[in-house]
Amino acid sequence: MRPATSRIIPEPLGAALVIGAWNYPYQLTLAPLVAAMAAGNACIVKPSELPARTSAALAETLNAAFDPAYLQVVEGGVPETEALLACRFDKIFFTGSTTVGRIVARAAAENLTPVTLELGGKSPCFVFADADLAVTARRIGWGKWLNAGQTCIAPDYVLAERPVYEALLAELVRQIPAIAGADPKTSDSYVRIINRRNLDRLTRLIDPGKVVAGGDFDAAENYLAPTILRDVGWDDPVMQEEIFGPILPVIPFDDLGHAVAAIKARPKPLSFYAFTRSRALQERLLGEVSFGGGCINDVVMHITNTNLPFGGVGGSGMGSYHSEAGFRAFSHYKSVLARPFRFEAPVRYPPRAPWKAALIRWLLG
Repeated sequence: MRPATSRIIPEPLGAALVIGAWNYPYQLTLAPLVAAMAAGNACIVKPSELPARTSAALAETLNAAFDPAYLQVVEGGVPETEALLACRFDKIFFTGSTTVGRIVARAAAENLTPVTLELGGKSPCFVFADADLAVTARRIGWGKWLNAGQTCIAPDYVLAERPVYEALLAELVRQIPAIAGADPKTSDSYVRIINRRNLDRLTRLIDPGKVVAGGDFDAAENYLAPTILRDVGWDDPVMQEEIFGPILPVIPFDDLGHAVAAIKARPKPLSFYAFTRSRALQERLLGEVSFGGGCINDVVMHITNTNLPFGGVGGSGMGSYHSEAGFRAFSHYKSVLARPFRFEAPVRYPPRAPWKAALIRWLLG
């Protein structure tokens, strides 16, 4: 190939569709949009219809600021989303549930459109006996009850080593007033469930006989208190789906291998957390469990590091974004080799000859 030069040229994929989520409607809509624009794409944005005022604000602000040939916000519900998915795009970026993610992937496959799917899952959180329980409980409680648990990377459930199980439960209960207020229902630090349908789904997951704290709700206000469940089993209803709410099941474990096997027997989680001072335990878990991203001795905060790609794996998503990863998600990289007209190696052209084969073997080492 010599003399020659090679280079990689990023180019926009073209027309992108960004479908936002309802739980953090600005951040989860604008972050992928900014990445798409930075890479040079034209975009159609479909915000979630559930926070209707937020959707209207995005449409009013962005549609007034940009040429519709470059960027357009389209409001609406399921019919409008289905109509958009029937169109041909060069990239689709979706944030939402695994169920809807499958629908988006099937629609994209009709046009062989590449997708990035930011989904969810049941993100486990290990707590070992050597952890600082007060700090651990505060960090877990904050990550769980932030946005009333309506966070895709919130710790879904806790696996606590048996010797510290009761102590951890007590610490978690003590953290509720500090995180959600003495009365979460009237606190400015604690929000509501997005709608009645989701509230009803969540209340069905609560086993009253296993409630350590919380469990009360007010359907008229879509309020559900920060709730802790004890002695939860893998077959309980709360362990059959992503919770996406302020319910925290705490499961005791005696054998780490069995606990890890239970996690691996289920869809790969979006996030993973472990609280321990043991470097050996940290490395073992990071090596054995597949997940999108996570933290050691913290929760949720990996999303704040702009140097880290963010995304899921398996049932929790495909592809990643944030910072450079976002630019790459909306770009095609062209590989180009350029040669001058001088010097033409005869070895590449017929007729075949033994000396040519020998020369090629020598060049290839």
